[in-house]
Amino acid sequence: MKILCINYEYPPVGGGGGVASRNLAEALVNLGHEIDIVTSGMKSLPAYEEINGVRVHRVWCIRRFKHYVTIPEMLTQILPLYYKALQLARKIDHDLNHTHFVVPSGIASYMLWKKIGLPYIITAHGSDIPGYNADRFCYTHKFIRVLWMQIVKNSMIITTPSHFLKRLTQAQFDVPIEVIPYAYDFSKNSTGFKKNRILVVTRMFERKGVQYFLKAIANLNTDWEIYIAGDGPYMPRLRALAEKIVPSTKFLGFVQGRKLSELYQSAKIFVFPSIQENFPVVLLEAMNAGCAVITTSAFGCAEVVGDAAIQTKPGNVKDLREALERLIKDEEEIRRLAELARKRVTKFASPSIACEFDNLFRKYHGELWNS
Repeated sequence: MKILCINYEYPPVGGGGGVASRNLAEALVNLGHEIDIVTSGMKSLPAYEEINGVRVHRVWCIRRFKHYVTIPEMLTQILPLYYKALQLARKIDHDLNHTHFVVPSGIASYMLWKKIGLPYIITAHGSDIPGYNADRFCYTHKFIRVLWMQIVKNSMIITTPSHFLKRLTQAQFDVPIEVIPYAYDFSKNSTGFKKNRILVVTRMFERKGVQYFLKAIANLNTDWEIYIAGDGPYMPRLRALAEKIVPSTKFLGFVQGRKLSELYQSAKIFVFPSIQENFPVVLLEAMNAGCAVITTSAFGCAEVVGDAAIQTKPGNVKDLREALERLIKDEEEIRRLAELARKRVTKFASPSIACEFDNLFRKYHGELWNS
Protein backbone atom coordinates (compact mmCIF):
# COMPACT_ATOMS: atom_id res chain seq x y z
CA MET A 1 0.00 0.00 0.00
CA LYS A 2 0.98 3.62 -0.52
CA ILE A 3 0.66 5.35 2.84
CA LEU A 4 0.90 9.04 3.56
CA CYS A 5 1.91 9.81 7.14
CA ILE A 6 1.49 13.27 8.65
CA ASN A 7 3.33 13.80 11.92
CA TYR A 8 4.45 17.21 13.11
CA GLU A 9 7.35 15.55 15.00
CA TYR A 10 9.72 13.03 13.45
CA PRO A 11 13.28 12.24 14.60
CA PRO A 12 15.55 13.97 15.23
CA VAL A 13 12.74 16.41 16.08
CA GLY A 14 10.36 15.68 18.94
CA GLY A 15 10.00 13.10 21.67
CA GLY A 16 8.71 9.57 22.20
CA GLY A 17 5.77 9.81 19.81
CA GLY A 18 8.11 10.72 16.98
CA VAL A 19 10.49 7.87 17.80
CA ALA A 20 7.62 5.39 17.85
CA SER A 21 6.29 6.66 14.51
CA ARG A 22 9.76 6.28 12.96
CA ASN A 23 10.11 2.70 14.23
CA LEU A 24 6.68 1.87 12.84
CA ALA A 25 7.30 3.53 9.46
CA GLU A 26 10.58 1.68 8.94
CA ALA A 27 8.98 -1.63 9.92
CA LEU A 28 6.07 -1.02 7.52
CA VAL A 29 8.57 -0.42 4.70
CA ASN A 30 10.04 -3.83 5.50
CA LEU A 31 6.55 -5.29 4.97
CA GLY A 32 6.47 -3.80 1.46
CA HIS A 33 4.57 -0.56 2.03
CA GLU A 34 5.58 2.78 0.54
CA ILE A 35 5.71 5.45 3.25
CA ASP A 36 5.80 9.23 2.78
CA ILE A 37 6.31 11.17 6.01
CA VAL A 38 5.31 14.83 6.04
CA THR A 39 6.75 16.57 9.07
CA SER A 40 8.08 19.87 10.39
CA GLY A 41 11.55 21.00 9.44
CA MET A 42 14.39 22.95 10.98
CA LYS A 43 17.25 24.87 9.41
CA SER A 44 19.75 22.14 10.24
CA LEU A 45 17.72 19.43 8.47
CA PRO A 46 17.27 18.75 4.72
CA ALA A 47 13.87 19.35 3.16
CA TYR A 48 13.87 15.79 1.80
CA GLU A 49 15.76 12.60 2.53
CA GLU A 50 15.17 8.88 2.40
CA ILE A 51 15.95 7.14 5.69
CA ASN A 52 15.87 3.34 5.83
CA GLY A 53 13.38 3.27 2.95
CA VAL A 54 11.08 5.95 4.43
CA ARG A 55 10.64 9.10 2.33
CA VAL A 56 10.81 12.05 4.73
CA HIS A 57 9.47 15.43 3.54
CA ARG A 58 10.11 18.37 5.89
CA VAL A 59 8.22 21.64 5.62
CA TRP A 60 9.05 25.18 6.67
CA CYS A 61 7.73 26.29 10.04
CA ILE A 62 8.80 28.21 13.11
CA ARG A 63 10.43 25.91 15.64
CA ARG A 64 13.36 26.87 17.87
CA PHE A 65 14.07 23.60 19.67
CA LYS A 66 14.15 19.98 18.55
CA HIS A 67 12.85 18.68 21.87
CA TYR A 68 10.14 21.25 22.65
CA VAL A 69 7.51 23.23 20.74
CA THR A 70 5.19 26.03 21.84
CA ILE A 71 1.54 26.36 20.84
CA PRO A 72 2.20 29.39 18.58
CA GLU A 73 4.97 27.40 16.87
CA MET A 74 2.55 24.51 16.32
CA LEU A 75 0.18 26.87 14.53
CA THR A 76 2.85 27.69 11.94
CA GLN A 77 3.11 23.99 11.04
CA ILE A 78 -0.49 23.26 10.06
CA LEU A 79 -0.77 24.90 6.63
CA PRO A 80 2.72 23.84 5.44
CA LEU A 81 1.92 20.25 6.46
CA TYR A 82 -1.39 20.42 4.60
CA TYR A 83 -0.01 21.90 1.37
CA LYS A 84 2.90 19.45 1.21
CA ALA A 85 0.59 16.51 1.91
CA LEU A 86 -1.81 17.73 -0.78
CA GLN A 87 1.03 18.01 -3.30
CA LEU A 88 2.24 14.48 -2.54
CA ALA A 89 -1.25 12.94 -2.49
CA ARG A 90 -2.06 14.34 -5.93
CA LYS A 91 1.23 13.05 -7.30
CA ILE A 92 1.40 9.60 -5.68
CA ASP A 93 -2.28 8.66 -5.16
CA HIS A 94 -1.92 7.24 -1.64
CA ASP A 95 -4.29 4.55 -0.38
CA LEU A 96 -4.73 6.18 3.03
CA ASN A 97 -3.28 8.67 5.46
CA HIS A 98 -1.94 7.54 8.84
CA THR A 99 -1.75 10.61 11.05
CA HIS A 100 0.07 10.93 14.37
CA PHE A 101 -1.50 13.32 16.92
CA VAL A 102 -5.09 14.55 16.62
CA VAL A 103 -3.65 18.07 16.79
CA PRO A 104 -1.87 19.67 15.11
CA SER A 105 -1.26 16.91 12.52
CA GLY A 106 -4.91 15.88 12.42
CA ILE A 107 -5.99 19.38 11.40
CA ALA A 108 -3.94 19.05 8.21
CA SER A 109 -5.35 15.55 7.62
CA TYR A 110 -8.93 16.74 8.12
CA MET A 111 -8.36 19.56 5.62
CA LEU A 112 -6.86 17.06 3.17
CA TRP A 113 -9.86 14.74 3.55
CA LYS A 114 -12.24 17.64 2.94
CA LYS A 115 -10.26 18.66 -0.16
CA ILE A 116 -9.59 15.35 -1.95
CA GLY A 117 -11.30 12.68 0.15
CA LEU A 118 -8.14 10.86 1.31
CA PRO A 119 -9.28 8.77 4.31
CA TYR A 120 -7.24 8.99 7.49
CA ILE A 121 -6.49 6.89 10.55
CA ILE A 122 -5.20 8.70 13.63
CA THR A 123 -2.82 7.50 16.31
CA ALA A 124 -3.28 9.58 19.46
CA HIS A 125 -0.27 10.12 21.69
CA GLY A 126 -1.41 11.91 24.85
CA SER A 127 -1.20 15.70 24.83
CA ASP A 128 -3.51 15.75 21.80
CA ILE A 129 -6.29 14.31 24.00
CA PRO A 130 -8.26 16.69 26.29
CA GLY A 131 -7.55 16.02 29.96
CA TYR A 132 -4.20 14.33 29.47
CA ASN A 133 -1.91 17.34 29.85
CA ALA A 134 -4.41 19.76 31.35
CA ASP A 135 -1.83 21.99 33.01
CA ARG A 136 -0.39 22.90 29.61
CA PHE A 137 -3.22 22.48 27.07
CA CYS A 138 -6.47 22.90 29.02
CA TYR A 139 -7.50 26.21 27.44
CA THR A 140 -6.23 25.19 24.01
CA HIS A 141 -8.44 22.10 23.98
CA LYS A 142 -11.46 24.13 25.11
CA PHE A 143 -10.86 26.61 22.29
CA ILE A 144 -10.54 23.95 19.57
CA ARG A 145 -13.09 21.46 20.93
CA VAL A 146 -15.49 21.69 17.96
CA LEU A 147 -12.65 21.21 15.48
CA TRP A 148 -11.16 18.39 17.59
CA MET A 149 -14.51 16.57 17.52
CA GLN A 150 -14.75 16.91 13.74
CA ILE A 151 -11.24 15.53 13.23
CA VAL A 152 -11.96 12.51 15.43
CA LYS A 153 -15.47 11.93 14.09
CA ASN A 154 -14.35 11.79 10.46
CA SER A 155 -11.34 9.49 10.95
CA MET A 156 -11.76 5.86 9.94
CA ILE A 157 -10.52 4.75 13.35
CA ILE A 158 -8.37 5.99 16.22
CA THR A 159 -5.51 3.96 17.67
CA THR A 160 -3.88 4.55 21.04
CA PRO A 161 -0.75 2.92 22.49
CA SER A 162 -2.37 2.31 25.89
CA HIS A 163 -5.73 1.37 27.40
CA PHE A 164 -5.43 4.42 29.65
CA LEU A 165 -5.39 6.75 26.65
CA LYS A 166 -8.24 4.82 25.04
CA ARG A 167 -10.43 5.42 28.09
CA LEU A 168 -9.45 9.09 28.19
CA THR A 169 -10.29 9.53 24.50
CA GLN A 170 -13.63 7.75 24.71
CA ALA A 171 -14.56 9.93 27.67
CA GLN A 172 -14.49 12.82 25.18
CA PHE A 173 -16.14 11.13 22.21
CA ASP A 174 -17.52 7.62 21.64
CA VAL A 175 -15.40 6.59 18.67
CA PRO A 176 -13.96 3.18 17.65
CA ILE A 177 -10.48 2.78 19.14
CA GLU A 178 -7.88 0.05 18.72
CA VAL A 179 -5.10 -0.27 21.30
CA ILE A 180 -1.80 -1.00 19.56
CA PRO A 181 1.41 -0.41 21.58
CA TYR A 182 4.29 1.66 20.33
CA ALA A 183 6.75 -0.09 18.04
CA TYR A 184 10.26 -0.35 19.41
CA ASP A 185 13.41 -1.39 17.58
CA PHE A 186 15.11 -3.22 20.43
CA SER A 187 18.09 -4.12 18.24
CA LYS A 188 19.36 -0.51 18.39
CA ASN A 189 20.45 -0.66 22.02
CA SER A 190 22.59 -3.13 23.88
CA THR A 191 23.89 -3.55 27.38
CA GLY A 192 27.26 -1.91 28.03
CA PHE A 193 29.52 -1.68 31.06
CA LYS A 194 27.33 -0.71 33.99
CA LYS A 195 28.37 1.89 36.53
CA ASN A 196 26.95 2.82 39.92
CA ARG A 197 24.80 5.40 38.22
CA ILE A 198 21.17 6.42 38.54
CA LEU A 199 19.72 7.90 35.35
CA VAL A 200 16.63 9.96 34.60
CA VAL A 201 15.68 10.81 31.00
CA THR A 202 12.63 12.94 30.28
CA ARG A 203 11.30 16.22 28.99
CA MET A 204 11.27 18.70 31.84
CA PHE A 205 7.61 19.35 32.66
CA GLU A 206 6.13 19.39 36.15
CA ARG A 207 4.04 16.27 35.56
CA LYS A 208 7.19 14.27 34.77
CA GLY A 209 7.88 14.18 38.50
CA VAL A 210 11.62 14.88 38.53
CA GLN A 211 11.07 17.13 41.55
CA TYR A 212 9.93 14.07 43.52
CA PHE A 213 13.02 12.17 42.46
CA LEU A 214 15.29 14.99 43.67
CA LYS A 215 13.52 15.06 47.03
CA ALA A 216 13.82 11.27 47.27
CA ILE A 217 17.60 11.29 46.79
CA ALA A 218 18.24 14.23 49.14
CA ASN A 219 20.70 13.10 51.84
CA LEU A 220 20.68 9.57 50.43
CA ASN A 221 23.64 7.73 51.89
CA THR A 222 25.34 6.69 48.66
CA ASP A 223 28.23 7.58 46.38
CA TRP A 224 26.28 6.66 43.23
CA GLU A 225 26.29 9.17 40.37
CA ILE A 226 23.02 10.98 39.62
CA TYR A 227 22.52 11.90 35.95
CA ILE A 228 19.47 13.73 34.56
CA ALA A 229 19.08 14.11 30.79
CA GLY A 230 16.48 16.25 29.06
CA ASP A 231 15.28 19.81 28.83
CA GLY A 232 12.10 21.82 28.96
CA PRO A 233 10.35 24.77 30.62
CA TYR A 234 10.48 23.25 34.14
CA MET A 235 14.27 22.92 34.08
CA PRO A 236 15.15 26.20 35.92
CA ARG A 237 13.04 25.16 38.92
CA LEU A 238 14.60 21.69 38.96
CA ARG A 239 18.12 23.09 38.84
CA ALA A 240 17.32 25.45 41.71
CA LEU A 241 15.86 22.60 43.77
CA ALA A 242 18.85 20.34 43.08
CA GLU A 243 21.29 23.09 44.03
CA LYS A 244 19.65 23.27 47.45
CA ILE A 245 19.23 19.59 48.27
CA VAL A 246 21.33 17.48 45.83
CA PRO A 247 24.12 19.70 44.46
CA SER A 248 26.04 16.68 43.09
CA THR A 249 23.32 16.03 40.49
CA LYS A 250 24.60 16.25 36.91
CA PHE A 251 22.15 17.89 34.49
CA LEU A 252 23.09 16.95 30.93
CA GLY A 253 20.46 18.86 28.94
CA PHE A 254 18.90 17.46 25.78
CA VAL A 255 20.72 14.29 24.70
CA GLN A 256 19.99 12.05 21.72
CA GLY A 257 21.52 9.48 19.39
CA ARG A 258 24.68 7.63 20.35
CA LYS A 259 25.28 9.72 23.48
CA LEU A 260 21.83 8.86 24.81
CA SER A 261 22.35 5.19 24.03
CA GLU A 262 25.65 5.24 25.90
CA LEU A 263 23.95 6.83 28.90
CA TYR A 264 21.36 4.07 29.07
CA GLN A 265 24.04 1.41 28.70
CA SER A 266 26.15 2.86 31.51
CA ALA A 267 23.40 3.16 34.15
CA LYS A 268 22.46 0.37 36.54
CA ILE A 269 19.26 2.07 37.67
CA PHE A 270 16.79 4.09 35.60
CA VAL A 271 14.12 6.21 37.29
CA PHE A 272 11.02 7.60 35.57
CA PRO A 273 8.83 9.26 38.24
CA SER A 274 6.06 10.66 36.02
CA ILE A 275 2.63 11.16 37.54
CA GLN A 276 0.77 10.65 34.23
CA GLU A 277 1.85 9.08 30.94
CA ASN A 278 0.60 7.52 27.75
CA PHE A 279 3.25 4.99 26.70
CA PRO A 280 6.71 6.38 27.58
CA VAL A 281 9.37 5.33 25.10
CA VAL A 282 12.15 6.14 27.57
CA LEU A 283 11.04 3.14 29.62
CA LEU A 284 11.45 0.87 26.59
CA GLU A 285 14.89 2.34 25.92
CA ALA A 286 16.03 1.85 29.50
CA MET A 287 14.64 -1.69 29.72
CA ASN A 288 16.31 -2.67 26.49
CA ALA A 289 19.63 -1.35 27.79
CA GLY A 290 19.41 -3.65 30.80
CA CYS A 291 18.65 -1.04 33.45
CA ALA A 292 16.79 -1.91 36.61
CA VAL A 293 13.76 0.37 36.32
CA ILE A 294 11.89 2.30 38.98
CA THR A 295 8.76 4.04 37.73
CA THR A 296 5.30 4.86 38.99
CA SER A 297 2.01 2.99 38.89
CA ALA A 298 0.60 5.74 36.64
CA PHE A 299 -1.47 3.96 33.99
CA GLY A 300 0.78 4.40 30.96
CA CYS A 301 3.95 3.50 32.86
CA ALA A 302 2.41 0.37 34.35
CA GLU A 303 1.25 -0.84 30.93
CA VAL A 304 4.79 -0.60 29.58
CA VAL A 305 6.77 -2.23 32.40
CA GLY A 306 4.33 -4.85 33.71
CA ASP A 307 6.10 -6.86 36.41
CA ALA A 308 9.56 -6.02 35.05
CA ALA A 309 10.10 -2.92 37.21
CA ILE A 310 9.48 -1.48 40.65
CA GLN A 311 6.33 0.64 40.64
CA THR A 312 5.85 3.41 43.21
CA LYS A 313 2.86 5.63 43.92
CA PRO A 314 2.90 8.75 41.72
CA GLY A 315 4.23 11.74 43.61
CA ASN A 316 5.14 9.69 46.69
CA VAL A 317 8.68 10.66 47.75
CA LYS A 318 8.80 8.05 50.54
CA ASP A 319 7.95 5.20 48.15
CA LEU A 320 10.55 6.35 45.65
CA ARG A 321 13.28 6.72 48.26
CA GLU A 322 12.62 3.24 49.67
CA ALA A 323 12.82 1.74 46.17
CA LEU A 324 16.14 3.49 45.53
CA GLU A 325 17.59 2.40 48.88
CA ARG A 326 16.51 -1.16 48.19
CA LEU A 327 18.19 -1.37 44.80
CA ILE A 328 21.39 0.43 45.72
CA LYS A 329 22.02 -2.22 48.38
CA ASP A 330 21.03 -5.25 46.26
CA GLU A 331 23.08 -6.03 43.14
CA GLU A 332 21.25 -9.31 42.68
CA GLU A 333 17.90 -7.53 42.51
CA ILE A 334 19.34 -5.10 39.97
CA ARG A 335 20.41 -8.02 37.78
CA ARG A 336 17.03 -9.75 38.18
CA LEU A 337 15.07 -6.66 37.17
CA ALA A 338 17.43 -5.98 34.27
CA GLU A 339 16.84 -9.48 32.90
CA LEU A 340 13.06 -9.13 33.27
CA ALA A 341 13.23 -5.78 31.50
CA ARG A 342 15.15 -7.16 28.51
CA LYS A 343 12.56 -9.92 28.11
CA ARG A 344 9.62 -7.57 28.52
CA VAL A 345 10.72 -5.11 25.84
CA THR A 346 10.69 -7.78 23.11
CA LYS A 347 6.90 -7.76 23.42
CA PHE A 348 6.92 -4.43 21.60
CA ALA A 349 9.21 -5.41 18.73
CA SER A 350 8.66 -3.27 15.64
CA PRO A 351 7.95 -6.15 13.21
CA SER A 352 5.05 -7.53 15.27
CA ILE A 353 3.55 -4.08 15.94
CA ALA A 354 3.87 -3.25 12.23
CA CYS A 355 1.89 -6.42 11.41
CA GLU A 356 -0.92 -5.21 13.65
CA PHE A 357 -1.04 -1.90 11.81
CA ASP A 358 -0.77 -3.69 8.46
CA ASN A 359 -3.88 -5.73 9.32
CA LEU A 360 -5.68 -2.58 10.47
CA PHE A 361 -4.81 -0.67 7.30
CA ARG A 362 -5.92 -3.52 5.04
CA LYS A 363 -9.16 -4.00 6.97
CA TYR A 364 -10.25 -0.37 6.73
CA HIS A 365 -8.95 0.11 3.20
CA GLY A 366 -10.93 -2.96 2.15
CA GLU A 367 -14.09 -1.68 3.83
CA LEU A 368 -13.62 1.64 2.05
CA TRP A 369 -13.49 -0.04 -1.36
CA ASN A 370 -16.44 -2.34 -0.57
CA SER A 371 -18.67 0.51 0.61
